[in-house]
Amino acid sequence: MGVTISLDFTERDLGFFRQAIRQARNTVRGADEAEIIDAVRGAIAGIKAGKPLPDFVAQRLPELETLIDMLEDRDWRLPKTEREQLLATFVYFGDPEDIIPDDIPAIGFLDDLILIELLLRDFRHVREAYADFCRFREEAARTAPSRVAPARRLETRRRQLQARMKRRKARERSLLR
Repeated sequence: MGVTISLDFTERDLGFFRQAIRQARNTVRGADEAEIIDAVRGAIAGIKAGKPLPDFVAQRLPELETLIDMLEDRDWRLPKTEREQLLATFVYFGDPEDIIPDDIPAIGFLDDLILIELLLRDFRHVREAYADFCRFREEAARTAPSRVAPARRLETRRRQLQARMKRRKARERSLLR
């Protein structure tokens, strides 16, 4: 029988995590993006190799891998602000000596997962737009005679979806104020 634990974070509580991401974001600005991606892929591989792997960690790894795919997708071209936020989270996630050191059994990844959950919440509209883009690209490739989606159609759809993503994020922020 599983147990559900709910935590309510105050703005002050979230401030600790925002500070950690700000520090990681400063690192991102001077870092090589490919090295960050390699490091987070290495961290994921290390986590998967560890036994036993807690379910609450295993359940989020596919989400992380999708975020990496989105970051590396040359057709999608994630905007700079979202790119930096994603890379900063990856820098934090890849650091084994963060708020809760990763080598502490059972809870070492708890802080990392909280940040991933916050990122997933913040990236809801980004992830939806990217999923729509991938579906569009797959359908265009299936229906195009050359089996490749025409670049112009992809570019147009990417711009539309990223504009939608920004509108939805802005609308959500205005409702929270």
